[in-house]
Amino acid sequence: MNIDLSKKVAMVTGASGELGRVISRTLADCGADIAIHYHHSQTKAEALLEEIKAKGVRAMTVQGDVGDAASVKAMRQSVAATLGDPDIIVNNAVVQYQWTTVMEQAIVDYESQFRSCVLQNVLMAKAFAPAMIARKWGRIIAISTECAMQNFPNQSAYVSGKRGMDGVLRVLAREIGMHQITVNQVAPGWMISDKHRGAPEERQPEYEASVPLRRRGYDQDIANAVAFLASDLAAFITGAYIPVAGGNVMPAI
Repeated sequence: MNIDLSKKVAMVTGASGELGRVISRTLADCGADIAIHYHHSQTKAEALLEEIKAKGVRAMTVQGDVGDAASVKAMRQSVAATLGDPDIIVNNAVVQYQWTTVMEQAIVDYESQFRSCVLQNVLMAKAFAPAMIARKWGRIIAISTECAMQNFPNQSAYVSGKRGMDGVLRVLAREIGMHQITVNQVAPGWMISDKHRGAPEERQPEYEASVPLRRRGYDQDIANAVAFLASDLAAFITGAYIPVAGGNVMPAI
């Protein structure tokens, strides 16, 4: 059973980043045309563009700020004009900040997490869901985190953004499900990506000891889950928060 996304257009936000690159390549390997979003990393986005085109699918780069309404609207217009309206959007972009206690966390960190997590998902839905509704088919996939369930010290800004987007996405799943649009979240654990692959820090014995599978996962594991949710194999799955974390977090009933 193969995942076939040919004749589909996928847009991946934060596609020039560590995880975004692997998601983009994987969706392209499944036959999808790819809109590669970036904010600042133009060089990495252009290098990925050449990789994706070499796979025999159409691709483009698009720059924008996913937390700004005018920027997201301009992105939609650019992608629609070049590749057509996306069938699949993967909201993967994230901002980095200093991880510290609630008492010491800067207010701007909470604001940036709100914009990159909550507003990204709101604005991307407003911009791209109408065309999906018109077609009666669509996939909205957001990248969350195991941290949203763990609530560990020093994670409050990150967790606040991710838990906020969880609420938005669950409501959205109910609101647009009748149009055969699914809305799901993939929640990575502490995954191994290119920057740590083969390096000494690839092994994290203390973390691995807490994972039932006793190892860290790979960026490709996340991309595989995204490809599954983007496909017709997952046509009856919506409103789900799916950890890809080796069992390190387990949503319970």
